[in-house]
Amino acid sequence: MKILFATSEAHPFIKTGGLADVSGSLPNALVALKHKVRLALPAYQSVLKKVSNKGIKKVAELSVNGCGKAYQVRVLQLKTGAMKGVDFPVWLIDIPELFDRPGNPYLAEDGTDWWDNGERFAVFSMVVNELAMNRVGLKWQPDVVHSNDWQTGLVPALLSLEKDAPKTVFTIHNMAYPGNFPKSLFDSLRLPWQLWGVDGVEFYGHFSMLKAGLIKADWVSTVSPTYAKEICYPAFAYGMEGILQKRDAEGRLTGIINGIDEDVWNPETDNLIEKNYSVKKGRIAGKLANKKALLAELCILRGEKEKKSLERLSSCMDKPLIGLVGRLVEQKGMDLVLEVMPELIQQTNANFVVVGTGDKYFEAQIKSISKKYPHRLWTFIGYSESLAHRVEAGADMFLMPSRFEPCGLNQMYSLAYGTPPIVHHTGGLADTVVNATNENIKAGTATGFVFYDPSHHALKSTILHALHLFGKKRTWQKIQKTGMEQSLDWKHSAKKYIEMYSEKK
Repeated sequence: MKILFATSEAHPFIKTGGLADVSGSLPNALVALKHKVRLALPAYQSVLKKVSNKGIKKVAELSVNGCGKAYQVRVLQLKTGAMKGVDFPVWLIDIPELFDRPGNPYLAEDGTDWWDNGERFAVFSMVVNELAMNRVGLKWQPDVVHSNDWQTGLVPALLSLEKDAPKTVFTIHNMAYPGNFPKSLFDSLRLPWQLWGVDGVEFYGHFSMLKAGLIKADWVSTVSPTYAKEICYPAFAYGMEGILQKRDAEGRLTGIINGIDEDVWNPETDNLIEKNYSVKKGRIAGKLANKKALLAELCILRGEKEKKSLERLSSCMDKPLIGLVGRLVEQKGMDLVLEVMPELIQQTNANFVVVGTGDKYFEAQIKSISKKYPHRLWTFIGYSESLAHRVEAGADMFLMPSRFEPCGLNQMYSLAYGTPPIVHHTGGLADTVVNATNENIKAGTATGFVFYDPSHHALKSTILHALHLFGKKRTWQKIQKTGMEQSLDWKHSAKKYIEMYSEKK
């Protein structure tokens, strides 16, 4: 089967979140199942710099109309294997006026949205449509076009108007980002009028690219079975529950849990951690060595002298270390973390490490607590892929109290690294973590700790339960081992996608 995978970010080219991990891993898993995949990705400034010496070549040119002007587009091809871990050709869509900019895919360097994001990703979607219809001279037409989140939501809508178009799949990675723009953008882009209206891209008078994908794709998927159920309710659907309930009733909405890339996230082979280990060999010694190295690194990052760092390390090694890596925003439960952390520091012997960036208020509060308790909380405000690996390997448990989480990957990384996660029962967290109740521990199925109400009391009591079991070494190692034995790779999920691609329109 030929599959065109369209996305706004993909690891290892560019990453702001889980979408990039999925977009880098799922195509590889599809290739491993003997399917032919092409990835379409905007040629951002940072991406072109990264691949400039990798032998990219221009394979097509075309002109696409934007808002009142025509853009000259180059399709640049990066051959299979030019980037480590990329087992498929990549088509970089080069439109300098739209994508040759500093900053990340969606934000300028000052942290604000690019003013023309709607036009940028609408034009990108138009190019994907031309690629999908084999109108750019590449002599390659996919059987399926798989687009992701609002940035490519217009792709299924455009293809719905084409004769003999490929099948379309639209995956929602997060309903919280609807890609809503004024109707004037729809008009300026001169999009086909038949796409407008309540059965099209109109959303309360605005132009919604997310709705375009939801309503016009042949199949809609999301990244966990629980999240597929949750988004049919108003609390998770952001006003689109009617559309999602309809797609579900048609049998066109499904949840497929994400996998993890075991070539990247594997404690047995990870070259970013201090000491490799596996569920069968060196797990206990490996975790301790990585914990020591992580704490030493964090002390040095904070500017401590080596002698003080060594003294600090010796007093911390036998104390539980709770890690948190992610966006410091309310969706991720950071307000709850800030409420319970000072109490836990005062009432228990737990230490914390927080790595991430996000809401400036939460960043300031984390820094304030770290300043007040410098020997109990280490913080790194920013994004560091390598440090994220070392936290997964070196922490004793991983905190992920998201209010909602379509799938989540960090809890699966934590399971793989023997770092039992503490999670809220929602979305993919509910689908991947088995709560350490007495019954589940006895049955040998417990892999982490789950709380069922996003509240101060529920989070704190669950962390206290985890700390209690941490003191029972045999029980703790059983939970660790069970988590590490879980099958978390993409094989099963990729087969589910192939089943969906193979269905009739």
